Amino acid sequence: MAGLRDLLMRFRPVSTPGPAATGVPADRTAELAAELTPTLALLDRTAAQAEAIRDTARREAEQIRRDAAQQAEQLVADAIDRSDRIRAQAAAHRLELGRREAAAIRAAGQRKAAALTQRAESRLPAVADQVTSEVRRQLGFPGRQPRSAGRTEQGGGS
Repeated sequence: MAGLRDLLMRFRPVSTPGPAATGVPADRTAELAAELTPTLALLDRTAAQAEAIRDTARREAEQIRRDAAQQAEQLVADAIDRSDRIRAQAAAHRLELGRREAAAIRAAGQRKAAALTQRAESRLPAVADQVTSEVRRQLGFPGRQPRSAGRTEQGGGS
């Protein structure tokens, strides 16, 4: 790299003031090229290193993206599987509740039917006696007293 002396030499006149001097003028372009070439060569190496670092970073970033996409796919698959299991459990639970409710309704219906059957069976003899008495009366036969509910005949007469 050029020192302070070289820098100051740029501002020094090529010749003494006065009439034009004979001689070859300094080649400023060649001097600048000679001065900047080592510095620019260092920058070229640095630029190559920077590009290599950027390439490595791009590859690492792409790998991170791929890993993240795979992880996201796995999370989604796990969530779908888990939601299917939870849905199946909820359906089984609701089905069991429905079965219990149906069994309770069925039992209540059976109790009501049994009570209704018992009531009908207890009332049937009295209703049959009333119908028989009414038919006998309309046909002109001598009447019998209807049985009261719950009373049974002991004899086998007509």
